[in-house]
Amino acid sequence: MQQIRQERLRELGERIRALRSGAQLTGAQLADRAGVTQPTVSKIETGRMLPSSEVISALAGALGVDEDVRDELMSLLERIDAEISTLRRIGDAALARQEAISVHERGATAVECFQSALIPSLLQTAEYARRTFKAARFDDEQDVARATAARIEGQGLLYEQSRRFSFVLTESALRTWPGSPDVMRAQLAKIADVSTLENISVGVVPWSAIVPTFPLHGFVIYDESAVRVETFVSELVVNDEQEIAIYRQTFAAFREVALVGKEMREVVSRIAQDYERWSAGR
Repeated sequence: MQQIRQERLRELGERIRALRSGAQLTGAQLADRAGVTQPTVSKIETGRMLPSSEVISALAGALGVDEDVRDELMSLLERIDAEISTLRRIGDAALARQEAISVHERGATAVECFQSALIPSLLQTAEYARRTFKAARFDDEQDVARATAARIEGQGLLYEQSRRFSFVLTESALRTWPGSPDVMRAQLAKIADVSTLENISVGVVPWSAIVPTFPLHGFVIYDESAVRVETFVSELVVNDEQEIAIYRQTFAAFREVALVGKEMREVVSRIAQDYERWSAGR
């Protein structure tokens, strides 16, 4: 199913690129006319991003195509959406969710992630990931197992030096434990380990810090061209340039008050000791 979806994404991207070339527009010019970022156009054209119907409509309008061509582009997008829906119908709802996330992750070279209540998916251990899928009301055990395996496999992106990752978590995210203390001790150990990679930055906003704004929800920024917000039942993708700018400002503000490096690992170690003490008392 993943291979089929990638072929559909490439087909859609190639069609848009051909239309842009025919209109004698550069990627930057098309982006400006459509009100999206240039990286968004680039990712769509290379099949590395699943666009929303609103973005496709904006691109079609910017290209000045007729109704038939607009319908053709929307039809290609609907075929991709239909394949995701098929996964859900056959009981693979969790896997469909992870596949949608993976499309964004694979297509990005720079990822900025803020979380205030849970560990970012790219940093999760297998057991923590399994529990997040269960918490999102995915009940089919085989579906959850496949989604968990796909999530862990996708974390191989972290070790590609050409990519850059920046994570900012509040201390409350590290202290919200969906299971035994041992689950969280393993999770904190993974975060500390991954934070030593040169292409990865991990910051923790301690409870002692004065936060710049209320952390209303977590979000992920991909190449400064799209923002993903995951909910209990679906995901929201923001492509509007002005809205993305707000998310970027918010991320930078939280990163400014976050502890990194040795200080961050000291906080993680202290929280791990709390879990060890709680585990001994159970």
